[in-house]
Amino acid sequence: MTAVAEPPLRVLVVDDEPPVAELLSMALRHEGWEVRGAADGAGAVRAAREFRPDAVVLDAVLPDMDGLAALAGLRRELPGIRAVFLAAAASGSARVAGLTAGGDDCVTKPFRLEDVVARLRGVVRRSGAGPAGAAALVVGDLVLDEDGREAVRGGVPVHLTATEFELLRFLMRHPGRVLSKAQILDRVWSYDFGGHANVVELYISYLRRKIDAGREPMIHTRRGAGYLIKPAGQGTRTGAGAGAAAGAGV
Repeated sequence: MTAVAEPPLRVLVVDDEPPVAELLSMALRHEGWEVRGAADGAGAVRAAREFRPDAVVLDAVLPDMDGLAALAGLRRELPGIRAVFLAAAASGSARVAGLTAGGDDCVTKPFRLEDVVARLRGVVRRSGAGPAGAAALVVGDLVLDEDGREAVRGGVPVHLTATEFELLRFLMRHPGRVLSKAQILDRVWSYDFGGHANVVELYISYLRRKIDAGREPMIHTRRGAGYLIKPAGQGTRTGAGAGAAAGAGV
């Protein structure tokens, strides 16, 4: 079984508002990237010397300097670092254009976390550096294209909803590892989900119908522990009944 071969993208988040920095960091870690934080320009340069990030997401206005000055300091340490700025909409189109000219892209506030992740993926992919342009996750005969958001098993396309895709991606990033319901809730439904753990069972059953129906199963249950994915033929599903239909019982 294989996953993306390249090491994870390293991202530095620079923002002096702790709630914003925390949300950004959580969203980026959800992508499987390594994340460090800094609250000002000087702290960003110090962090860059140790962490050696591939990319930076930074506020246009920091307590000790503006974002362009902070980026200049970062690029003295790491000339190839890619940058996505966060700028207030009130900054105006000219200001945003200027930031983009100094960096690689710019997202205006308020923003969606998904937009920042997508912009970051885009600038790293266009630069040809780092793992953000990596092709796919592969487990057995199942292939997941993270950028194209497409799944194929045995050459046959598998059509997934957005939540099914995120659940499958999390499983495939940890092939052969048992993931608990709590871990899955935290990573797939994220920090703002207030529902119940049975939603995991429901979506596991959806995935089984699409991934395992009519095939040797890849998604397995470990009673009282959680779920895992592994190539077909490597053992039977524990506690779920080997003879059960793929969509039945989780």
